[in-house]
Amino acid sequence: MARLLPPESAALEVVAREVGIGPVALQRWLDDARSMPARGRAWSAGARLEAVIVTAALAEAGKSAWCRQQSLYPAELDKWRASAVAALAEPEEARASPQATRADRLRIKELERELLRKDRALAETAALLVLSKKVTAIFSKGGAE
Repeated sequence: MARLLPPESAALEVVAREVGIGPVALQRWLDDARSMPARGRAWSAGARLEAVIVTAALAEAGKSAWCRQQSLYPAELDKWRASAVAALAEPEEARASPQATRADRLRIKELERELLRKDRALAETAALLVLSKKVTAIFSKGGAE
């Protein structure tokens, strides 16, 4: 359905052949989708990228007009743009800085120490519980005889 709706607006017959669904059924689904408010429609990844590309060269007023025409908030378009830029970022840009990596390593070490301490405390508590049950069992046997 996303391919049939704006901004892609592919031809019904082409999409019907590609997906192997009859044009009549596809037309009915398209009519149902168009009857929904535009805000409820889902944009495919390709359509989102195309929207970012189409609006990249537009001035702010033009971008706002385009968004109104497509029933889309400019903030959503900005989010799509940021997502596309992040996905296309060079590995060096996406990597954390050495300071962040060092801080992450220290935090991981601290969390591992805390986890080990809690594991030991849990093991000690379990041992004391087992021991107290054994003591109770021993003394209850001895008192009954």
